[in-house]
Amino acid sequence: MKSVLRTFRDHEAGAVTVDWVVLCAGVIVVFAAAYNTVRGDTTELASSIGSYVASR
Repeated sequence: MKSVLRTFRDHEAGAVTVDWVVLCAGVIVVFAAAYNTVRGDTTELASSIGSYVASR
């Protein structure tokens, strides 16, 4: 049983995959938050421009 646990502990092939998954998930969360922030401002800006053009 000890050799099985030792082998499991020493086997690190999946550790890099987990690191990449966590890194990619973090990047996706950051981009999603940035997109939501920019999207709201862009919609408001487009509405303001539309109102300005319509008043001319």
